[in-house]
Amino acid sequence: MKRVLLVYYSQTGQLRRLAESVCAPLSAAGIAVDRCALQPREPYPFPWPFFRFFDQFPEAVHLDPPELQPLPIAADARYDLVILAYTVWFLSPAPPVTAFLRSEQGRRLLRDTPVVTLIGCRNMWLLAQECVKDMLAAAGARLSDNIVLTDAGPSFATFITTPRWMLSGRRDAFWGLPAAGLGDAQIAGAARFGVALAAALRDGRLDGRAPVLRGLGAVNADVRLLPSERIGRRSFQIWGRLIRAIGPQGSWRRRPVLLVYAAFLITMIVTVVPVTMLLRAALRPLTARRLRAQKAYFEQPSGSGTESLGC
Repeated sequence: MKRVLLVYYSQTGQLRRLAESVCAPLSAAGIAVDRCALQPREPYPFPWPFFRFFDQFPEAVHLDPPELQPLPIAADARYDLVILAYTVWFLSPAPPVTAFLRSEQGRRLLRDTPVVTLIGCRNMWLLAQECVKDMLAAAGARLSDNIVLTDAGPSFATFITTPRWMLSGRRDAFWGLPAAGLGDAQIAGAARFGVALAAALRDGRLDGRAPVLRGLGAVNADVRLLPSERIGRRSFQIWGRLIRAIGPQGSWRRRPVLLVYAAFLITMIVTVVPVTMLLRAALRPLTARRLRAQKAYFEQPSGSGTESLGC
């Protein structure tokens, strides 16, 4: 019997639903699916208090992982596939996922094993996936495919709806803005990836050396957001170093600087990000070849093609 390990950290429950949609066809095909929900020793709150939310970013962007509860998996367990599902925090992988990837047990589980990454996030994931790819390579894993689902709402709306969801727990539509997060149809549609993975496992094609999800619309990289991601990540790293120097996570000494940074971040989002995107649009005819190359790179290994969907 083929064995699959699903590793995930889902704070709101959305990523868990997405991962279960992908895994349901695997279970239906008689494949054993073990689930490992990562649990930090100090649980994160949801919804987030304002200061605790912003207090996470220095450690998140510097990939300083939290301590996890022991994994409910035998130390010598081996799997035919690991599905690593994660969300993006401050343009970085969620800290519990970083902790798993850097742990001794996590590296043992991943070594010489095909991995499919599964991302559910607002819209910026390019640099987070680069971090995950580096950590997978360091663990000796073989990245087979990447699946990315992003919020259905337009970017301008998600700038409002996503923080509201994180800080209040409310994700419903309001003031003419759509509900935050992934739509039910998106989550249900992700089952197509599980069908393809089950077939590839059954046929012996899933070895991590070639993608098996091509043609299924697994990932669509919006490289127009890449400059904004790079600016944002650089800002997080610089401010993160300053805040970490002021005191440890949870220290009251961080609060004044976190408040200043929150104001700075909002200002940057409403000024620098739109200007950057407008300049990028104006220069698009001159940079079309580079944009195509960037899109092809970030969509590896699964690609954005839909030729296998039959529509």
